[in-house]
Amino acid sequence: MYKVRLWSVKHSRGMERLYHATNPLVLGLMRGLTRLFGHRLDRPITALEAGVKGFLFDCKMCGDCALSKTGMSCPMNCPKTIRNGPCGGVRENGMCEVKPEMRCVWVAAWDGASRMQHGDAIKNVNFAVDHRRKGTSSWLKLAREDSDAAA
Repeated sequence: MYKVRLWSVKHSRGMERLYHATNPLVLGLMRGLTRLFGHRLDRPITALEAGVKGFLFDCKMCGDCALSKTGMSCPMNCPKTIRNGPCGGVRENGMCEVKPEMRCVWVAAWDGASRMQHGDAIKNVNFAVDHRRKGTSSWLKLAREDSDAAA
């Protein structure tokens, strides 16, 4: 997983394009499925999201995805779960102080964001994670927020 995570960050520009191309389709599909089936498909949708994002980004399913803002590097992979930039312990070589064999998630995030067309989003503050949403689908969350806003 770690090597795929690094690959995704290295190819963040392409992943961003894929995200922007598929996001409206995914959200539309989620809205339609919610209208048809209510919450009955939440588990399989969440499992699908966990599989796809887990493989590509080593996603931790926090329920509040920030990948499109963090250079396709999941901040929840930080051993300290820091959501807004590196801690003071990043080693000189860009490796994590807690896990010296791992590249700092935030060094990777800035690297990935530098390749992205909308890479400035990394400068925006991410709110603390609502841990009650852990294990839930951010796809469903976004689709339902969009539906509520349109209503």
